[in-house]
Amino acid sequence: MAKSKSTPATEAKNNSTSGVKNEEINSNNDSTPSEDLQNELSAERDKYLRLAAEYDNFRKRSAKEREMIYTDARTDAISRLLPVYDNLERALKMECSDEAYYKGVEMIMTQLTEVLDDMGVKVIPAVGEPFDPNRHNAVMSIEDPQLGENIIAEEFQKGFIIGDRVIRFSTVVVAN
Repeated sequence: MAKSKSTPATEAKNNSTSGVKNEEINSNNDSTPSEDLQNELSAERDKYLRLAAEYDNFRKRSAKEREMIYTDARTDAISRLLPVYDNLERALKMECSDEAYYKGVEMIMTQLTEVLDDMGVKVIPAVGEPFDPNRHNAVMSIEDPQLGENIIAEEFQKGFIIGDRVIRFSTVVVAN
């Protein structure tokens, strides 16, 4: 086995680090058992508080994710029903010679409107309202001296919202 040569620099380094270790050992030996227990207790309490905070954050994050998934699923389902709403609305605008048939379509439209209301779906107000790019989609603009600037003159397709979330933008014509 080859013996490594020690230089004065390495011996000084070894002596200085071993001195630090000896001081740490001596300082640990100087403390009383109650201080050691107190330090250990505070370390465990700190771990416990951190774990409790982490669990609380996890619980809140999970609840928020569940709520977002529910909202996304509800929005998706409602957006799939909106073409049915549009077709029923078009059917009601058409003239019909069979009064019973017209009344049946009207009842279905009323029932669908009630279901959407119960789910928190609201129609976005459009005609006569100021244009809001967060709720309306302008496809045309017209010059109309009777209407003010950026006032919606006509609505091609109704828009819908749930709370503050837009399901479908209103397709509109904006004046001036």
